[in-house]
Amino acid sequence: MPKSQLGNVAMDNMDVKEGLAALERHLISHKKTTVYFLNAHCYNIAQKDYEYRNIINKADFLLNDGIGIMLGARIFGVQLKENLNGTDFIPELLKLASKKNYTAYLLGAGTGVAGNAADRLRTALPGLQIVGSRSGYFSEKENEEIVHAINQLAPDILIVGRGVPIQEKWIAENKESLKATIILAVGAYIDFASGRIPRAPRMVRFLKMEWVYRLLLEPRRMWKRYLIGNFLFFYYVIKNKNLINRKAEVQGP
Repeated sequence: MPKSQLGNVAMDNMDVKEGLAALERHLISHKKTTVYFLNAHCYNIAQKDYEYRNIINKADFLLNDGIGIMLGARIFGVQLKENLNGTDFIPELLKLASKKNYTAYLLGAGTGVAGNAADRLRTALPGLQIVGSRSGYFSEKENEEIVHAINQLAPDILIVGRGVPIQEKWIAENKESLKATIILAVGAYIDFASGRIPRAPRMVRFLKMEWVYRLLLEPRRMWKRYLIGNFLFFYYVIKNKNLINRKAEVQGP
């Protein structure tokens, strides 16, 4: 399936069913696969951080996350099928894992959080095999030890939540040496799964206003990302769209 161009970022356009089917095919064939999520904040980082932009553009799957990306995509003439934010998509992937006996490993968040998330997920999804978990805070000196520990368990699905762009850069640096099939960068998903950070009420999510809930929940940490970041996102989108239009004018019919 060809990718949709949002200026200088190439993103996949699929719904949840298509995404799960694609990942299951890769699990069956043991094809090592990277999965990242693109929200407005990620798009903003990609405009300044070339290394990060290059990594997400080389991802096997880059999935859209949030109302901002859906609105921004329309400016580029792209109608996205469904919001595939990781906090909703990953539980669906883990449901698939529990039914098909795939194993998972959680790497991310603070001390003890990944373990709590694993316990809650096992309770919610009987039969889910989470074979290991670890905090996402570690030094470069510890990296080899962590990769070795993961490889001893060889999970089918490795969920990495270390924040953007650290998690994507870590995956890119260690992908070849990791013995895992599906490797996902998931932001705060492990915090949500542990219950440390509550999800917005269902109605707020239905109205696509979860970002407002996050802002109210953590105003000191989130105000720049949302209040300034949202305006910056549409600035970059319009700028990149104008660049495309100018190139088209220069090249002519």
